[in-house]
Amino acid sequence: MTERRYDLDWLRIIAFALLILYHCGMFYVTWDWHVKSSRASDAIEPLMRLTNPWRLTLLFLVAGAASRFMADKMSARKFTGARMGRLWPPLLLAVFVLVPPQSYYEIVEALQALPPALAAQYSFALDNFYVKYVTASGNWCDEDGCLATPTYNHMWFVAYLILYALALIPLLPLLRRIPKAVSVLIAGPFLIITPWLIMAALRITLFPIFGESHDFREDWYLHVLYFSVFLFGFAIAKADWFFERCVRLRGIALSIAIACWMTLVVYFDVLPDVDDPPEWLLAILRSVRELDAWCAIIAAIGFAHKHLRHADGPVRRLLTHAIFPFYLIHQTIIVVAGHYLDELRLPLAVEAPLLIGVTALGCWLFFELGRRVPVLRVWVGLPSKMTPARAKATELAGEAA
Repeated sequence: MTERRYDLDWLRIIAFALLILYHCGMFYVTWDWHVKSSRASDAIEPLMRLTNPWRLTLLFLVAGAASRFMADKMSARKFTGARMGRLWPPLLLAVFVLVPPQSYYEIVEALQALPPALAAQYSFALDNFYVKYVTASGNWCDEDGCLATPTYNHMWFVAYLILYALALIPLLPLLRRIPKAVSVLIAGPFLIITPWLIMAALRITLFPIFGESHDFREDWYLHVLYFSVFLFGFAIAKADWFFERCVRLRGIALSIAIACWMTLVVYFDVLPDVDDPPEWLLAILRSVRELDAWCAIIAAIGFAHKHLRHADGPVRRLLTHAIFPFYLIHQTIIVVAGHYLDELRLPLAVEAPLLIGVTALGCWLFFELGRRVPVLRVWVGLPSKMTPARAKATELAGEAA
């Protein structure tokens, strides 16, 4: 399997698109986020749980697989240069240009939530905002802690990809030998059972200790999970048997994932809240969540391989390049547009589609600007030049971001 993997392209496109929609939803749910709608409720939280357990795990698996196609076509030195050259500029652009507005409006909404007399005492909080942001001197704190700046917010995914790509280099010779050994461990139904047991064990043991902070210095639960999945994706990228097994099990996996999702919805959204659930119940719920996650991933891979592995065309080629710039800018658009749309007090049936539409339009304009201005291409995650030879190499190598 040395040709371009269109099914992996589509999985990457769809997973990023779902993530963007998920972040639009974060504006409206009761869960903590950078800015919130004044009419936030739990109405769409069951729908949000549909992709919450698995979409990022799938993205790391696809990133690992794409890294395999790249690593097999170049030396370790060139691979390292290619990954760092593609990932560092967008991360720096995000930290110093795209993310500051997110922090700014997060502070604005925190001030608006204070009583007027108290808010007046902190009216200076936004003075010289960018200088304070860059120099980490804002002292933007409340009872829940302080807003750390400069920060990468949603671009933690890219920061983790940089770490994992660097950690991958010394493991390259070993990982190319793993698929045969892995095939025994995930034969037949063990394609579902073995990875699920590993993921559940990590969730039960490490998650209560470390949680999910997205701070690369202390996010050990997610590092173990995502780096393992990234390496797994690298190992099975060219293993026909893995994708064929996913095709065969896709229906069963989808049924299990839906059943697990419904179980989680019943517990979290239907039954009365339990203030202090026993550890055994938490272990069961965490196991159900990881079974949901892995079965959804198997189903996604199976359906994509069955129906999309030959689905090439101008739309696929365009979106393959566009989806990463979309991801780069989308959250800033959602935060800023959501803040001002909320002030208009439009009906939710109008506001929510408008927020999604503004986000989609903003993403497209950002991509168009980035690809048409040569000096901006590398900063939005696009190749700096697209000569015919480079275009062909890009098509064959795949996108690992």
